[in-house]
Amino acid sequence: MPAVIPSATYRLQLSKDFGFAAAAELVPYLKALGITHVYASPFLRARKGSSHGYDVVDHNQLDPQFGGDAEFSRLSAALAAADMGLILDFVPNHMGVSHADNAWWLDVLEWGPRSPYARYFDIDWRNLPGRSRPAVILPLLGKPYGEALTAGELRLDFDPAEGSFSVWYFDHRLPVRPADYPGLLREMGKADADLLRFQRHHPKLVSDRAFATEMKAALAASSIFADQIGAELATWHSTSRLHRLLLRQHYVPAYWRSSASEINYRRFFDINDLAGLRMEDDRVFAATHKLVENLVHSGQLHGLRLDHIDGLYDPVRYCRRLGELTGHAGAGNGEFYILVEKILGEGEAVPSFPDVAGTTGYEWLNAICRVLVSDRGLSGLEETWRDFTGETQSYLQIEQAAKAEVISTLFSGELETLVRLLRRIAAGTSRSQDFTTDQLRIALTAYVTALPVYRTYVTPEGGESAQDRAIINAAVDRARQTAPRIEPALFDFLRDLFTLDILKTRRHGYSARRVNLLVGKLQQFTGPVMAKALEDTCFYRHFRLLSLNEVGGQPDAGGLDPAGFHALMAERIGQQPHGLTATATHDTKRGEDARLRIATLSELSGEWRDSVQRWQGWNQPLVTKGVGPSRRHQYMLYQSLLGAWPLSGPDEDFANRAAAYAIK
Repeated sequence: MPAVIPSATYRLQLSKDFGFAAAAELVPYLKALGITHVYASPFLRARKGSSHGYDVVDHNQLDPQFGGDAEFSRLSAALAAADMGLILDFVPNHMGVSHADNAWWLDVLEWGPRSPYARYFDIDWRNLPGRSRPAVILPLLGKPYGEALTAGELRLDFDPAEGSFSVWYFDHRLPVRPADYPGLLREMGKADADLLRFQRHHPKLVSDRAFATEMKAALAASSIFADQIGAELATWHSTSRLHRLLLRQHYVPAYWRSSASEINYRRFFDINDLAGLRMEDDRVFAATHKLVENLVHSGQLHGLRLDHIDGLYDPVRYCRRLGELTGHAGAGNGEFYILVEKILGEGEAVPSFPDVAGTTGYEWLNAICRVLVSDRGLSGLEETWRDFTGETQSYLQIEQAAKAEVISTLFSGELETLVRLLRRIAAGTSRSQDFTTDQLRIALTAYVTALPVYRTYVTPEGGESAQDRAIINAAVDRARQTAPRIEPALFDFLRDLFTLDILKTRRHGYSARRVNLLVGKLQQFTGPVMAKALEDTCFYRHFRLLSLNEVGGQPDAGGLDPAGFHALMAERIGQQPHGLTATATHDTKRGEDARLRIATLSELSGEWRDSVQRWQGWNQPLVTKGVGPSRRHQYMLYQSLLGAWPLSGPDEDFANRAAAYAIK
């Protein structure tokens, strides 16, 4: 058996061109390198053609494009022969939806809230202004709905093999609810004797899946219907009939630009094709972990890297359940190795996740980078960057502006869902019933903007940690300062709400269910806001030294002297001695070599200033009439070019020798 705790991992990015068989061929080489565990990218069934594997459509099937069960067995045998372990990058937070390959999602679209899988996804069926019946908004159209309908891009089609009707938008399948089949059959008038009984409305069609299955089987068996349906369906495209049919469905096809303000299902960040799972539901957990459990108990899987742990409603409970499933207790002390993808804020301790050995190492990646940065040169780089770009805001101002921007542009729909729930809670007693919706929205936005970490972990069962309480208190105090027109009592209300103190008095008068739901949903919300604001926004607005603008890093961080670095490592031994040490991941924006080259600028701040000014002078004639990169973009490009410039001199000699040795 391989060691429980890896000494060294090697990440393999699987693809259709590099599957299980190719990975098996590499095992002897990796063994010779001293690798103890292969750390594999997601290999459960993802969307066809996926280049990364994080858009899983079936958690209980190996991805066939990697070779399926047979080739996976070959990889398992090779690893066992080498006494090496296998770690899977597992995706519990979301699934790939849209298109036509997620059976659970298609069932939800067909049956709506009555689908047994409706509770698997995090859908707010009631949040649909101007529509009387529950439906999920699908922001998949490339143009406004009316234009797409008129252009014939939405079309009704019939699958003769399944006996089913669906509306298609290119490769996106939207199943028609079975209750509409009788009307379709009557309008089309294409039926033989066996189908006549289905043309009459049957109330069971609304809720009886067995009856619907019988009807589809009869349609599939009817050669008359299948042969003649094509010509009839052609008349449905871009007509009012198709529009009326769509109005009756459990979904609303929508222009993708409307998703931020009206979407009513939780996504992975702002990606519409990745829908959040309600992993807090025991049935969802059981349904998505069958294959993982089998692989663990068959000895073919020895560890899990949990993707986006902060997206889960209750990460602590999830980790506890996972520990029970894998049959061990105690982080790093059992027979199974679990890591979490967790980005820590400055000074933030690792949350107490049961049965977890540690994080995937973003914090150590950045600590290693910082110890190679000269703190003395950063002030000069800061001055050069500000002089060149004209930036006057502090990093904190840039960060808070970025958070406010992504909330209003990318996550306004999610914010409004929280505000509505917050308003219902506030209306629960006379102490808070006068807090208006607008006031609550402003205060909540101010709090999320002020939060210095990705999320807190307050739960009804575990309460709040001392760290969580301190973070919440500090964020509320900062929010008060940024929203001075909001009365202090409202912020006191939010503080007591977010710590669950509001439920601790004997006669509090609030709905405990709603309070707990709000706190859980809010904690799922703040992580995506932080990620999009920092990694995709601030990192491109504050870049005095790009090597510090890395996942889990802070653009305004200082250098770290050896004593400070050793103190961090000593602290790490007590917190997570078996966590992963990383210097690059599949999420890093630049490789180690580029980052280290850029880091040397902290030793050369004077030379850098002179060089940037000289290059800008050379390039200025090329930027005419506003065409060309701005000074901000130029400054980022100069650093990027330095990090990527072809090797020369000693670097080139070393690279050539290394390449020759590898070939030999």
